[in-house]
Amino acid sequence: MPPMNAPSNLLPLWIGAAIFLVVMIVGSVYLVAIVLRRRFSGTERGGDSSSPRLSSDNPAAFMAASMQAVIQKLRDQEKELAALHRTERERAEQTERLSEAVTRNMPAGLLLINSNGIIAIANPAAETALGVQGLAYRRYTEVLGADSQLARLIGECLAQGRTFQREEIQYATMVAPQRTLAGLSPGESTGVSGELRQLGVTISPIQRGHDQVTGAICLLTDLTELVALQRQVQVKENLAALGELSAGIAHEFKNALATISGYAQMIRSESEGGETHDNAQSIVEQTRALTHLVTEFLKFARPLEISCESLSVEPMLLRVLAEVGETQPGPALVLEGEFSDVPGDEGLLRQAILNLVRNAAEAAASRPSGGRVTVRGSVEQSGRTGQRISISDNGPGIPPGDIPKIFLPFYTTKANGTGLGLAVVQKIIVQHGGTIEAHNLPDGGAEFIVWLPQTREATQGVASAEARA
Repeated sequence: MPPMNAPSNLLPLWIGAAIFLVVMIVGSVYLVAIVLRRRFSGTERGGDSSSPRLSSDNPAAFMAASMQAVIQKLRDQEKELAALHRTERERAEQTERLSEAVTRNMPAGLLLINSNGIIAIANPAAETALGVQGLAYRRYTEVLGADSQLARLIGECLAQGRTFQREEIQYATMVAPQRTLAGLSPGESTGVSGELRQLGVTISPIQRGHDQVTGAICLLTDLTELVALQRQVQVKENLAALGELSAGIAHEFKNALATISGYAQMIRSESEGGETHDNAQSIVEQTRALTHLVTEFLKFARPLEISCESLSVEPMLLRVLAEVGETQPGPALVLEGEFSDVPGDEGLLRQAILNLVRNAAEAAASRPSGGRVTVRGSVEQSGRTGQRISISDNGPGIPPGDIPKIFLPFYTTKANGTGLGLAVVQKIIVQHGGTIEAHNLPDGGAEFIVWLPQTREATQGVASAEARA
């Protein structure tokens, strides 16, 4: 429609333009009809006899049928596209489910961290190794600790694109008391929340191009028990080497002491009173003390002969507490907890526990009043199965500098101690396939924790290895 203010002499031009536009539209439709008629002419000649015959004598009917065929073809193609889309979506969902199943059931821990430091994926093995639940969608520095070695490695990978292959690190699940475990370095322990764990770590950057780091993937393996076993084997090998080296020397030393003591006794008997008699008596007493020390050392160095039988732990502990109560009546002795049977040598295990309880009673006796020794048991079923026995006291505790050394032979803080008591205890426990650790309690006092396996195979395997050594 022309504008209202258009001059009257332009009206014929507008009418002519409108007529031309209508003619062009009709002509275009007619050309389309001709093309469709030629395309479907084959259908007219050899198509389905039941379908209506397209006739060029009726252009309107022909165009309607042609358009209907085109629409039907588009609908068929739309169905095919929908089927392809549905198939691709099902394949993608199946791949995603498979990926989730593989990640969830991996024995190694898996962490996927994006460029913002957010943990996008964390499988159950990673949460178990790190002792933290619900790692996903949290910042790694918050859940791992900004100062932890693992967090520093991940940070270097994200910032610099560095790759770390089979790194061995320590990871603390939470603050733990200082402790030492037979077979582990000071401060390490196994499988218990709040203690250090030994982890094997591989961290690789996820890169877009050569320079842009979009994330990091971290694989974790808990090596704590493996490292403990390796170090226990090292302890056994050291003990065996020490026994072979020192047994001969100790025998010769013991024979020399016997000779010295014999001559001193002769001098003492030939001299009546006086300084010579007193000096000879001193020599006899010192040689007797040294002979006792050498005898104890030979017991320590000699390979243990373990008679592996089923042992009821609770009755054995009751007998130990009764014996200590008779010799040291001061501190209160308490037995509590859960106990089971373990395979082992009752005589040797009783000797080890008796030594620990006596030491605890001596420490508790130093309190003016209220000395107490608690022997507590628990049966561990998850992870490594075994009997756990803790001996704790409320005495002054162990000097922190002495904790790493208390299981070393000849190391003692007692005036008249030989330094072999705890070394022998460690040897007995280790040869039964167990572990022993010591630490100070937060409220004062010390605690020794003994763990013994419940399977005869574990005990006999270690005992057989010691016998071969």
